[in-house]
Parts: sequence; C-alpha cells; structure tokens
Amino acid sequence: MLGNDAAETSKIEVWWDMKDCPIPEGYDARPVRPSIERAFNKLGYSTCPVSITAYGDQNQTPCHVLRGLSSTGVAVVHTISESTRSVMHRDMVEWRGQNPPPATILIISDQVEGDFSWDLARLQQRTRYHLFLAYSSKPCNDLFLLRYANWRWEKLLEEEGGTPPLVATGGLSSAAVFYCKSCNFNCQSLKTVRKHLSSYKHGLEDAINSPDSRLLCVTKTWAKNYPATPEHATAKMHVLWDMNDSPIPEGYDACRVRPSIERAFKELGYTGPVSITAFADQKQTPDHHLLALSSTGVFFAHTLPWVLHSRMITNFEEWAEDNPAPATVMIISDRLGWRMSQSSLLQKSNYNCLLAYSVRPFVKPTLLTSAEWLWESLFAVSETKRHTLQKCSGSEMVVASTGMFYCDLCDCHCKSLDDFKKHLSREEHTHEVGYPPKTKRTRKTDE
Repeated sequence: MLGNDAAETSKIEVWWDMKDCPIPEGYDARPVRPSIERAFNKLGYSTCPVSITAYGDQNQTPCHVLRGLSSTGVAVVHTISESTRSVMHRDMVEWRGQNPPPATILIISDQVEGDFSWDLARLQQRTRYHLFLAYSSKPCNDLFLLRYANWRWEKLLEEEGGTPPLVATGGLSSAAVFYCKSCNFNCQSLKTVRKHLSSYKHGLEDAINSPDSRLLCVTKTWAKNYPATPEHATAKMHVLWDMNDSPIPEGYDACRVRPSIERAFKELGYTGPVSITAFADQKQTPDHHLLALSSTGVFFAHTLPWVLHSRMITNFEEWAEDNPAPATVMIISDRLGWRMSQSSLLQKSNYNCLLAYSVRPFVKPTLLTSAEWLWESLFAVSETKRHTLQKCSGSEMVVASTGMFYCDLCDCHCKSLDDFKKHLSREEHTHEVGYPPKTKRTRKTDE
C-alpha cells in the first residue's frame, strides 16, 4: 500500500511500447490487462479504471496477439518503430492536458531516459501524477525522475491469476480501437485494420508522412517570470545563495543585496517573509561584506567549496521540515539547479522554485522554475533601473545585526562576527575541517 489518497481511486493510464516490451513468446495476450490490474490492486489501487494503449509496428504483430489485446479492451496503435517513443510522449502530454491529477501513469518502455525523462520530470513538477515504470531489460536509473515503483515486464505478466475468457464478438470495449498514426485512421475491426495496413495508400503515408521520430520537449518553450500565484504570493520564501558562483559585484555594498532581491520578488507579486542564507568560505569573504549582510538579516554559513552544494541541499531540506508547502525557494547558483532537481520534495510537494545564475546555462536544468534571472541583472529591479547593485549611501544607518554567522562544518551559530572568527580559529574547528560536515545535530551558540 502506498497510502489511501485520491490517486488510488482515480484513473490509471498505461502507455506500452510493444517493441521494447513485447509479449513473451508462448504467452497469451489476453492476461496482459488483468496482470497489470492485479499489480496495481496489490498496491491499493483496487477501484481505479485502467486504460491501456499499446504502441508498435502492428504489421509485425501476429493476429492472435492483436485479437487477444482487443478482446480485453486494450487500444492498439500502429506507428513505425522509430517514431514509437515520440508518439507515446505526444499522446501522454495531450492526455495530461485533458486529465488533471489525481491520476496514475504507467509507462512500459526501455526508452524513458534522456529527453523523455527530462521533459516528464519538468511536467511532473507542474502537475503531479503517481508515476510507475516497467521495463524489459534494465531499470530506469534517471535520478531526476521520481516514480513510485519499477517493475520488470515479464514479472508483471507473471502476476497470479487465471486467464480471462474472451469477450464475445461485438462486445468490444469502446477503448478497444485500432489506430494508425501515419494515416490518422481508426477502426474497431481487426480485419479492417489489417486491410488498411496492407493497402497502397497506407504504405505511401508510412513512407512519406510517417509520425516524426523527434521527441518534442514541450517544457523547453515555457515562458519564465510568471506572476506569483495566489497560494504562493504571501507564503514564506527561502533564498539559498552560492557566493562562489554569484559573488557580490566589485565596488558594491552587500547591504543592498536583500532589498534588491525583495524588490525583484515584489515585481512578480511576492510579498511573503524572506529568509536568505549565503554559503561561502569565510576566509574568501571580506569582513565588510559579512557585516553588511548581517546588518540586513542575511544568514552567513561558512562551508568549504567541495561540500557547498550538498550543504545547501541539506539546508533546504531542514528548512522544508519547518516550512511545509506552499512556499517558495530561490536558488542563486550556476550548478545547484541540476542537483536540486533530484530532490523528491520538489517533485512531490508544492514548493515553488525561483533561480538566479551568473551565466545563463547552455542547457536548461530539470528543475522547473517560475522565474529566472541573471545575477547582476536581478539587481536592475530598482528605482534607478541600473544593471548593478545599488551602492549604500553614506547617510544610510546600519542597523543592529539581525542575521547570524554559522559554521556549517561544526554546526555552530554565532551572534557576532568577532565570536564567529574566534570559533574559526579554535582547535575544535580546525579538527572538524578534516571530517565530513555534521548534520542534524543539536545546535550550539557561541555567546
């Protein structure tokens, strides 16, 4: 049992690549549907209606297999082998647009990795479905795609149970349709579809106007910088800032970082409370930057470059424990977006993601975002509209520190820069540097 939620009583849609996962030799095609249904029943999906669509070159499929599938209400799609993956993906995207969650998807294919899983992972972050995979030769090792379970195809067909009787002639399910994607043709008769597939007209269409084999990644064209949704407009916001990738531009005062970021948020309608944690090596960060950040309530976490990203992810996970979705997380980093894509929290929960980077990435990350900025142009969102951080004027008063200094290697908090630097010079800290960072321990504060 995966949990008694709405998805376990809603529809299940199955997308089956018959070339990758054929019916094993000697198997009857009729038990395919009941075997799949029994597998879901064992996980608690006992009342869900199941729709199955089988894709492949049906010229290569024996008549008894097609007859057995259609007798149990499996829809059969003809497409050339090179186009199967792209046709399945397009049909899946169209189905998702017409069937909002809760619902469940099962993909039976060996070719989910790559662009398919990249686009699907981004789609899952926008509208989340229970996702299952089945394969014939190897499991999907794609770290970006969160799924509820993987099955071996032959094991799935070996689910216990008797063979169902054939449906009487004329009693086919409305879903038991034969489709030809090359010709946009459909019928409910095996004899008719065989006649069509052997016709000259079909052969010409298959050769000239066959379905495109290129996979269309629909999320690549999605616009950025969406206005805040009502559920996220006033929710909490947490900023994870990699100061190695996106340092403070030379000549500008760090006290303007927070107000510049907050103005960028307000431009999109975000008005919720903002917390900011900057991650860097204290030895590489000037004291005047640390003091300026602290004066505006920015939390500084001292860490080392080779563990910086893992510590940022841990920080987000710990923050998420105390701040359940809906909430917003902003990542300021050139590379962390790729690693954050692996976070199950972002795929399973309703966290809204924003991203800033110093150099626009050549390839879009799997992480789906509602807004993206170049680091320096982010600070153009100001009264002056300059493409730089605003300098602090001499008349501005530096308020008492509301931020904290944190040693991420020792899990030690300090209230002042002096205490923080004293901690970093102690033998206890020097000893910790040689060991992996500590996590989820009782925090201590240097007074």
